[in-house]
Amino acid sequence: MASLIHPSTLFRHLINLYPPYLFTGIKVASISRDFRDLKVDMSLRWYNRNYVGTHFGGSLFAMTDPWFMLMLMQILGKEFVVWDSKAAIEFIKPGKGKVSCHFHISDKMLEDIQQATASGAKYLPEYEVHINDQAGDLVARIKKEIYIRKKKTR
Repeated sequence: MASLIHPSTLFRHLINLYPPYLFTGIKVASISRDFRDLKVDMSLRWYNRNYVGTHFGGSLFAMTDPWFMLMLMQILGKEFVVWDSKAAIEFIKPGKGKVSCHFHISDKMLEDIQQATASGAKYLPEYEVHINDQAGDLVARIKKEIYIRKKKTR
């Protein structure tokens, strides 16, 4: 039965049960079979709102935290080391209702990774993701720096 479930589908179901996401209302809404596209949603609930009734900033940041790293780990495979290295968030407007963000790994991103790491050097690309509300308005802008390096062969 497990062989009938695609790894991306299994990943989505398991990560949605992971307590830090389950108990903050963060949900992976969709993930492509090739791990290149991922959409994350978070509805406003009593347990993830702040004093003024909008999304808690920490929850907004958490909904963007591991995705570029996890997607690249799946795409690049075991011959690469991939870590989150640095992150920054800029809050643009209060988040109300359901908010979403979309992560995409392009061919260009993968080409850049292959070229930059071919000699074994580390590569620290910075990727940006936006959190939008249901009207499509920008709520927050997040920049993520990812550490990528080919594993050393013995």
